Amino acid sequence: MKPTRTLLILCSINALWLTQPSMAELPLTGGQTTIRQTPNSAAFSQPAANLSLMDKVDFSVGNSFFRNPWVIAPSSTIARDGLGPLFNTNGCESCHIGDGRGHAPNDENDSAISMLIRLSVKAESELDIAQQKLYGPLAEPTYGHQLQDLSIPDVAHEGKIKTHWQYSTFSYPDGSSIRLRQPEFVITDLNYGAFADNAQFSARIAPQMIGLGLLEQIPEAAILANADPDDANGDGISGKANYVWDIRKQTSNLGRFGWKAGMPTLEQQNAAAFKGDIGITSELMPNDDCSQHQIDCLQKPNGNRQGEPWELQQDVLAAVTFYTRHLAVPMQRHSEDESVKLGQRLFDDIGCSQCHVSEFTTAKNPSLPALSEQTFHPFSDLLLHDMGEALADYREEFLANGREWRTPPLWGMGHHIDVSGQLALLHDGRAETIEQAILWHGGEAEASKQQFVQLPKSQRAALIAFLESL
Repeated sequence: MKPTRTLLILCSINALWLTQPSMAELPLTGGQTTIRQTPNSAAFSQPAANLSLMDKVDFSVGNSFFRNPWVIAPSSTIARDGLGPLFNTNGCESCHIGDGRGHAPNDENDSAISMLIRLSVKAESELDIAQQKLYGPLAEPTYGHQLQDLSIPDVAHEGKIKTHWQYSTFSYPDGSSIRLRQPEFVITDLNYGAFADNAQFSARIAPQMIGLGLLEQIPEAAILANADPDDANGDGISGKANYVWDIRKQTSNLGRFGWKAGMPTLEQQNAAAFKGDIGITSELMPNDDCSQHQIDCLQKPNGNRQGEPWELQQDVLAAVTFYTRHLAVPMQRHSEDESVKLGQRLFDDIGCSQCHVSEFTTAKNPSLPALSEQTFHPFSDLLLHDMGEALADYREEFLANGREWRTPPLWGMGHHIDVSGQLALLHDGRAETIEQAILWHGGEAEASKQQFVQLPKSQRAALIAFLESL
C-alpha cells in the first residue's frame, strides 16, 4: 500500500496545536525549528516548528512507519512486511525510545533491545586496509556486520548478549566521590559457530533522533573549518573528518552520522538501520544480512515488491527520511538562571566547546525550507577525536581508528530521562549521569576533564546545570 498524505491527515490536524508562536525571544537551540516543549515523554517527537501544514502531514506519514512494528512476510500488511530473517528489533521506535536514546542492558537477565554489537574483522593486508578505509569495516565472515539476537521462526538467531557491570569509585580532590560503572559484554548462544580469530566488536546504543536534518545541512566547509587532524595549532585537540562510502553517489563523502561518523546521509543511515536492525532490504541495500553460512536465512521468503528486488518501498524510505530530518530540538530551558550562565562560561573556560562546537548555520536549500539558512546550536563539531584508552573499542570504521569517536551533540541533554526513562550516555551507555560521562573523557579531552575535576563542587554543579538546560 502506497502511503499518501490523505491517509494521515487527521493525525496532522490533531498535531496542529504544536504550531509555535514567534520564538524570537527564546533560546533557539534548533534555530526556527525549535519547539517550546515542556519536559515529558514526547519532547523529542515533535515536528520542526516552522514546518508547513502539508509538510507536517508528510512528517506524520513518516512517523507512522518509524513508530509501528514490521511483520514477517508474506502478510496482508504488505506495506510493513519483510521482517528478518535475522533482526534486532521489529521497529525503529523500539531502539530509539520516544525518538530518544537507547540504553545498555541493566544486568545479565536484561535484553539488549536498544543496543547492538557491531562486528567486523581487522583489516591486516594492505588490500584489506585500503578496502576498509574506502568501503568500511570488513564483515565478520559468518555473522556479518552486527550481531542479530532475534530471528523469525525456523531461523536460528545469531547469539545473545550478556552484560556484566564492573564498578569503581572516583574521588575528587575535595574529598567527594562518585561511582562509575564499566560494561563487560559477553556473547553467548552462538548458533553458527565461532567468530573469526581476528573479529572485532563494538557495543552501540541507539542515539537520539532530534536535529538530524540540521546536521545534514551544515556546509562541509563549515565542518572542515574546525578540523585539525595533525594538531597544527598545538592545543592538544585534533578533530578529524571521517570520509565514508556514499552508496547513492558511489563515491566517498563526509561522514556525519553514527558514533564514528560512519554514515554520510540520513537516507543511507535509515536504509542501513532497516537492513541491519529490522532485516528490511531497500533500493540502497537490497540484500538481507545473511552470510553464506546461514542457509535457513538465505532460503526464507522475503517481502520483495512486484518489480522491485527489495522489501522497502522507495516512498516509504523517503517518508521515514523526511520524518528523521524534521524532528525538532526543544528550546533551552532556564537560560537566565545564574547557575546556568555560570555553567556555560565554565564550559567554554575549561575547553569543552573546542569539540562541542556551539553554533553552525545551514546552507540555503529551497527543497528543505524549514532547514534552510538556520543558525542553531548542536554543541558538536561532527569530527572524530581520540577519547582515550578507557573508551576505546579498537575497531576501525573507514578513517576512524579504535580510539576515535565523533563528538555527540549535546542538545536535548536535559530531556533524556523524561523521554527514555533513564539516562545512558556514551557509546555503550555506561554513564548514568552527565557527571559520569565527563569523568570517562580521556585522550584529547583529558585536559578539560582534569580542569573539571579541579573545580569546586558548586562550579561542577553549575556546569552540569548548563548541560541539563539544553
